[in-house]
Amino acid sequence: MIDVLLLAIVGVVTWCVASEGVWGAAITFVAAILSGLVAMNLFEPVAGFLGANIFSSYAWQMRLDIIAFLGIFAGGIFGLRAIGEKLMPTYIEVHPLLYDIGRWVLGVASGYVVMAVVLTSLHTAPLPREFLGFTPERNNFFMISAPDRQWLAFTQYVSETSMRRRLPDGRLAAFDVVEFPANPADANTMQKWSSFPIRYAARREIFGQGGVPSGGNSNPAPAPPPTVAPAPSSGGGASGF
Repeated sequence: MIDVLLLAIVGVVTWCVASEGVWGAAITFVAAILSGLVAMNLFEPVAGFLGANIFSSYAWQMRLDIIAFLGIFAGGIFGLRAIGEKLMPTYIEVHPLLYDIGRWVLGVASGYVVMAVVLTSLHTAPLPREFLGFTPERNNFFMISAPDRQWLAFTQYVSETSMRRRLPDGRLAAFDVVEFPANPADANTMQKWSSFPIRYAARREIFGQGGVPSGGNSNPAPAPPPTVAPAPSSGGGASGF
């Protein structure tokens, strides 16, 4: 079921973006990538702020991550598109063949990016660990590709290259990177690991079981996603880069 829904997202976005012509498709494609990166960087801090200051109930705090994620992503696309249209009110004429090929290629690319971001956001949804065929370990797009893990990898790559920054202690603030040895007895086997799918799969599993901690509190505080390593040696975690 999730595969069909993802294909529908790609199809609808492709049709809408391609209908705007090659320049409009180019603006939308760039806006989708930049908005997705901004959403990945800011959704956890925004959700944490809203949960601490406005929506304090357990039910709302479980929803805030995906609300903040998709809200920032959608707002970023519309905002960047509006800026692009203001900066380029008229489009340069291109060859008809390039026009048709370009708008459909960029339309499909935009559709895939939007689908990947939406699929990534489902990791944070207040739903069971597995739903509608969605499984965090599975290639959720017809077993052909894993757009969510591709998007997470792209975000991590960007955080380590073009958008890299150093923390005050000199460590690289990479997105969702923890380091620990593959062999705990050998420090030379230190490797980088991603915790995003694992943390949110664990949180969804708790939510699917009722979301009540072992103490049995009827109004529990939301359980934060567990970390993979107790003391990561580098990276800013999934909350930003």
